[in-house]
Amino acid sequence: MKLKKKWIEQGFINEPVDESLDLKKEIRRMCKEKNAVILAHYYTQGEIQDIADFIGDSLALAQKAAKTDADIIMMCGVHFMAETDKILCPDKKVLVPDLNAGCSLADSCKAEDLKKYKEEHPGYQVVSYVNTTAAVKALTDIVVTSGNAKKIVDTFPQNAKLIFGPDYNLGSYINSITGRDMLLWNGGCHVHERFSVDGIVALKKAHPEAVILAHPECKGPVLAIADVVGSTAVILKYAIESDKKEFIVATEAGILHEMQRKCEGKTFYPVPPEVSEGSVGCSCNECDYMKMNTLLKIYNALKYEWPEVDVDEDIAREAVKPINKMLELS
Repeated sequence: MKLKKKWIEQGFINEPVDESLDLKKEIRRMCKEKNAVILAHYYTQGEIQDIADFIGDSLALAQKAAKTDADIIMMCGVHFMAETDKILCPDKKVLVPDLNAGCSLADSCKAEDLKKYKEEHPGYQVVSYVNTTAAVKALTDIVVTSGNAKKIVDTFPQNAKLIFGPDYNLGSYINSITGRDMLLWNGGCHVHERFSVDGIVALKKAHPEAVILAHPECKGPVLAIADVVGSTAVILKYAIESDKKEFIVATEAGILHEMQRKCEGKTFYPVPPEVSEGSVGCSCNECDYMKMNTLLKIYNALKYEWPEVDVDEDIAREAVKPINKMLELS
């Protein structure tokens, strides 16, 4: 079916549907009909997580994509995740609800800039966070996630010359717990960089028994007062297994949906973002890109099998190497 020019220009299909249509039911019907699988990140809206075949963090989603026998992968997350799926599954059709769902971290490290930086630092190996474009991964020696970064960095000799990017906060945290001195790219996540330390202190004062859970993409002062530092999967697991009943959560608020679903009887308090002078405060801290995914966009993307994500063959051939190294060590 020929796509309208305006759909291509805006990066998603905005065709309205009958309000009586049960989008969740229709999405599941099309998945069965087209042999499609829906993968969703913890940071997407709760109603998307509810209809997904699998939800997880970046590592788990990549592992799932590598093993799926579906013909179509619908990646509900951000663009670099869909690129990773396509690199791992070149014979499959990879769809996204909205091509505009990018990532501030990935945007902070351009391939041409990393290439120049490598040339300025001969003898260094590159450890890239998974939140990067396929072109950056193609210039990388090994990819890591927040959940396996320490484990993978520990496989290098202690005196190895390493460049870590693009997340400065994660790299700084890994340096601190491994005793290394990796060169750090100055990038950051627009969500995790703005968590309020004062907000955490206020929540802790109001809920003194609550455990503070923080993602390692957060700034140093946040990590310094956290009780548990880890990836979304790690902090979710901790919340499930802990005998504590209250938790202060410093990561994107979408994770609260899965936490509440799996932790009946427990209470979670999202850490608010820092509030600049003159602005209105918000009780949670959300990724604008993740929230671009909607049920309507998923429905239309499955119906028309667009937007589709492709990766240049030459880039994919190089980018798959560091991704596979990561998966082998994970």
